[in-house]
Parts: sequence; structure tokens; C-alpha cells
Amino acid sequence: MTHPRCLPSRGRVGAALRLVLALAVYSIASLAGAANAATPHSVPDTMAQRLQACVVCHGEEGRATPDGYLPRIAGKPAGYLYEQLRNFREGRRRNAAMGRLLQNLSDEYLEEIAQYFASLDLPYPPPQPANVPAATLALGERLVRHGDPARELPACDRCHGDALTGVRPHVPGLLGLSRDYLAAQLGAWSNGLRHARAPDCMATIAQRLTPVDVNALVSWLASRPVPAPSRPADALPGEPPMRCGSVEPAATAAGDARDATEARDPSPSSEIERGAYLARVGNCRGCHTEAGSPPFAGGRAIDTPFGIVYGTNLTPDRETGLGGWSADDFWNAMHDGRAKDGRFLYPAFPYPYFTLVSREDSDAIFAYLQSLPAVRKENRPHALRFPFNRRASLAVWRALSFEPAHFVEDPRRSAEWNRGAYLVRGLGHCGACHSPRDFLGAALGSEELAGSVLPAGEWYAPSLTDPAQAGVMQWDIDEVVALLRHGRSAHASTLGPMAEVVFDSLQFVRDDDLRAIAVFLQSLPEERRAAPVGPVPDPQAMRRGQALYDDRCADCHGDEGQGAPGAVPALAGNRAVTMDSPTNLIRIVLDGGFPPATAGNPRPYGMPPFSHSLGDEEIAALATWLRNAWGNRAGAVTAIDVLRHR
Repeated sequence: MTHPRCLPSRGRVGAALRLVLALAVYSIASLAGAANAATPHSVPDTMAQRLQACVVCHGEEGRATPDGYLPRIAGKPAGYLYEQLRNFREGRRRNAAMGRLLQNLSDEYLEEIAQYFASLDLPYPPPQPANVPAATLALGERLVRHGDPARELPACDRCHGDALTGVRPHVPGLLGLSRDYLAAQLGAWSNGLRHARAPDCMATIAQRLTPVDVNALVSWLASRPVPAPSRPADALPGEPPMRCGSVEPAATAAGDARDATEARDPSPSSEIERGAYLARVGNCRGCHTEAGSPPFAGGRAIDTPFGIVYGTNLTPDRETGLGGWSADDFWNAMHDGRAKDGRFLYPAFPYPYFTLVSREDSDAIFAYLQSLPAVRKENRPHALRFPFNRRASLAVWRALSFEPAHFVEDPRRSAEWNRGAYLVRGLGHCGACHSPRDFLGAALGSEELAGSVLPAGEWYAPSLTDPAQAGVMQWDIDEVVALLRHGRSAHASTLGPMAEVVFDSLQFVRDDDLRAIAVFLQSLPEERRAAPVGPVPDPQAMRRGQALYDDRCADCHGDEGQGAPGAVPALAGNRAVTMDSPTNLIRIVLDGGFPPATAGNPRPYGMPPFSHSLGDEEIAALATWLRNAWGNRAGAVTAIDVLRHR
């Protein structure tokens, strides 16, 4: 059973611009918190507890919300649920909240989530009244049972089972769903907002339905009671596997952005293997892969304060990718920020950092990219505002803010420290997020890694030099490595952009390189910044915030904000809560999320999103309470602060 408090209660930079920050959304935003000495708190070690982020929207145990618009997931076939979770994660189904929740979860965890909800056999609510003419219901029943051969519309029960309760393992039931939800899904299929792998049969069917057909279908289906037993039927023995793209087994899916990319050379050289590793360290895939598209084929939209920059195609297609490039061309891009034809590149491609990458490493990355399957995918033109859309302006920016460089080892430092500095300052381009910028958008060398607001202001990349933000100078080095690799340590857990970097990049980095990064980070000069004076908490807001905490948060985070070790982060003494900027705290309360699913944390507990159930004033009061309870001391949060991030 879920905890009732978690359910809704009734009653990047260039040409005088900061385009380089566009990569910041894919970099680190550490959400560190220290445990306090309050009475230990624990939460159940169950899937039900881990999936609080699901049931806050889909209803207790996945039974659906009372209005049914957010559908029931309990009892649906496991294969169907698993494929839909993957579709949301990859962008074939578009829902911002679902995409954020699932983006850093592994296939293995998604399968386990699907199996859990599929195992629940719970009563269904009564059907909805029809409230349509009898002729409309008759048409709906005819389409469900017989289809319309003249329009090549198959009967619904042909796939969804005679009882319309679905067929294991891949086909969902159609009963027990609200009229609005059914209509919305048919509309999404028809309008291209919902996708499946080819053959996308439901899209074909939905596009053949008229509005009259849709009204009839959803009215009849929503008005029918769910028969007993309500479980999906088993596929008949000897039936051929379905070819509908929405149920194709994930293991056979080609072009999945999350699937492993195979080299065309069946026996790749060590240079290709090393290049693959270096591309992972630099998280190249993060900006150069669009959701639902082949890896490195480009197209991902990167929001900046000056418009949209699109990641380019890095596959070896000669027309749209790097097929016509040489290793020299690629080196010029990495080291000097110039394309094959000599054009200046926008530093949304972080060549101000990649300029430190060695020629040997550049050549290895290029060899790896050339080994990928060629994908023909046109590069989308950037959508930048004037004058930022004029490449000539880049010459001015480069003259003032960029000069090609090489990494020079510090002879006074160890080899390990120098390796860490090379990775952090070069290939890892951590400063693209964590370093503040001047009025031209260039990183301030005097304030390296001292923290910065990310593009669009959605997240704040905290200072890595300030122990009150994300500095790790006082940490045990093994704890730093654990956070980088697993997204969780005894002192911290990760959500948001940091979780994405851990999931896509850092969890695959070798231990020696992670340790080198940690050694470098611990050597940064400690610079504690005086906290700005924020609004004084209003006593009434504090009382309201405490009541909201007791009602919505205490079951997981503890009455004293102590958290549950290994499961739920402490909020007392949590640096993400008490940082000068409340941006990350607000973002987490609004969106919720899961820490990344990694080898060291394969089944993370989810934080429920509250954007749909709490208003701006309520979230402001809750955040103010969190920032000033249990010895925390930080400025108040206002409703305007929340509105800016909603």
C-alpha cells in the first residue's frame, strides 16, 4: 500500500552571447545533503515505496485517478507497460512529466516496474454513464466487434481480446478507462503525438477514424463494465507474434537511442574502443542524439537564452554527417572551433574546453564516430535570434574570449591530479555549467567552477569551490567517487541534470579516471561565499509549510527531515535545500524524479512530482519551511519564485 501523505489530499555561448551554457543542461548540478543526528528513519524496502513517484498521479497502487484521465496501470500486461515506459523515455510518447521521471532509468528497472504493476489484481470502479444516443453506442459496438472492412478498420477485439481486457504479454485492455483518456489517446495516435516503432499500426487505424467513429468507440468502451475475471487473456498457442510496432520486443528494436551502438568493423581496433570510451567521458551522445532517433544522428534541441541550437549529425553519412570529414577536419573543430569548410562554430559545441583535448584523443574519438552506422538525417538549422544568428559576430567573440590552447601538465602536481584536471577542464567540460560568465558569455577564469545558472534558469549548477554548495574538499575521496559513479553516496544523492550525466556518462567511466577527477575537485581552492540576505520567512507561511510537509513529505523524509539512509535523502543540512538559490529545490518539488539507475543503485526510490497538486503559494510555503527547519537557515521562497520555474 502507498503512504497516503504522498497522494494528492482531498480538501550554450558565442558572439557576445552565452551559447556555451547550452551544454550546461547536460552537466552536473550536485544535489548534496548531509545526514543529521536525528532519530533514524526508515522506509519499506518495497517496490510500492520505490514507486511513490508513479502513484501520486496514477492513483493508489496504480488504480487511476478518480476522473480517470491519468489511466489505471495496475493489472495491465507487463510487456505493454514495459514498452510504454520505454516509449515515454525515448520520446515516442510525449509527456514532459513522464519523460523527466523516466529519462535516467535502465531497461532492467523499467521491466521490474512493469512487472510490479502488472501483478496487481485490484477491483475496477463502475463504468461511466454513456450519455449518448443509442445509435452512437451501436456504432461503437459494431466497430469494436466487427470493424469496417471497407475502410480497412479491423475489429478492436481482434487484438485486444474477446473480453477487451487485453492479451498477455503486450496488448492492453480497453475497458476500465475513461472516455476522455480513450479519446485523448486516439487523438494522439492520429495527430502524431504518440508513436511506436514501425509498423505503427495504431497510428494507421486512428487516422482512418472519423470524429463520429471516435465518439462512438470511446462512449461504448467507457460505458462497459469490466468482466470478471479482469486479468488479460493469454495468447492462444501457436498464434504468430504480433507485428505492431508498439509491442515489438525491445531487444529487436533498431535505432533505439539507448541501445548499444555496434561498430561496422566486427573486430574494432583499440583506437576505436578507446574513442568510444572517450566519447562516453565527454558525453557526446547527450547533445547529439534526439529522443527516439539513432545515436549520434543529431537533432536534439538545446535551449539557450538566445534561441535553440540543434545537435549535429556525427555519424559517417557523407551528405548529412561526418562521412566526408578527415581526422584533421575533426581536430580543427575540437581544437579551433572551425567546421570542415572553415566556418566558425557556435561554442554551444564546447570547443573552448575541447581545445585542451589532445590530438591523440581527438583522433580516437573520430575513429569511433567513423565506425558507427551511417544515418542520413539532415541537420536542423539553429533557431537563434538576431544578431546571434550571424556567424560573422563569432569573430568578435573569438577575438575577445577564445584562443586555441593545449593542456599543459603542472609539474608540481601528481600524475593523478593532472589527469583529473585534463578531464574536468577539457573533455568533461565541467566549466560549461559550473563557471560563471562575463557579459559576453565567456567563462570567468578567475571564478572557475564557482557556480552558474543554467540556460533558461531551470537549474543552478552549484559552486564546486564552496563547501556550502557542492564543494567536496572535506569528503572522503571514496565518497566522491561513489557519487560520480552511482549518483548516490552517504552524503548526497542526485536528481536533474546531474542524474542525466551520471546515467549517460559517469557510471561508465573507469575507476582510475573517476578517482583522478575526485582528486582534482578536492584540490580546488575553497571559497565560501557570503550568503545574500533573502526574504525573512513569514510565520504564517512557515506554519502552512510545516502542515504541508507533515501531510506530503514526512512519511518518506522523516519527521525531523533526517531521511532514510540508502533510500531517501535527508533534508536537514541538505545543501540543495539551503543553497543561496532555491532554484534546484523548487525544480525538485515541481518535477520530482528518480536518481539514476546505476550498478550501485539499480532500483532507486522515486520522488513524487507536485506540480499538478500544489499551487505556487503552497510550494513556496513548503520550500520556505524546508529552508528554515531543523537548523537550516536560508531565505524565504515566494510564489513568484515558483511561478518562474513552473
